[in-house]
Amino acid sequence: MNVKTLSVKLASLSLGIIVLSGLSGCSSDFDVMKARMDAIRAKPRGRVEAPPEFTPMPTFTYAAHQLRSPFVPPSTLEEFLAKSTGKPVAPDFSRPQEYLEKFALEALRMRGTLTKAGSPFYGLVEDSDGGVQRVKVGNYVGKNHGKIVEITPSQINLVEVVPDGRDGWVERPRTLVMADK
Repeated sequence: MNVKTLSVKLASLSLGIIVLSGLSGCSSDFDVMKARMDAIRAKPRGRVEAPPEFTPMPTFTYAAHQLRSPFVPPSTLEEFLAKSTGKPVAPDFSRPQEYLEKFALEALRMRGTLTKAGSPFYGLVEDSDGGVQRVKVGNYVGKNHGKIVEITPSQINLVEVVPDGRDGWVERPRTLVMADK
């Protein structure tokens, strides 16, 4: 025998030994896996509970589908005029602004009231700078031309004049309630 055939036979023999040892390792893993599956199958089977019964919701019939969408402006002049009935409102830009008109209404807090015997209430309003101002009926507060119409021990009622979105103005009632702190 020559050296070449001997080396080929040795290579074949070592390859065969490696393959057999690899297969023997797989068989032991397979036996472990088979034993584990048999143990799982031997356990008693669980029972799946039935899903809960749902009661159907009552149907709702939308009855306003024939009406104009509130998100679309009125299409005819008659509808537009019908919506803008009432007294025309506009803020008085010629009057001088009062001190509390430079603050947003949300930044103002009612802190209390003052009164003298026989005279109307004065309200105490704290601005966002921490200062407390005395107000009375007829004074203006807030950035939306809010005119004070009533002062009670627990709140200040006012009417703001705000844009209506159609190049006009509307009145909007607002209230400053007594602050807790």
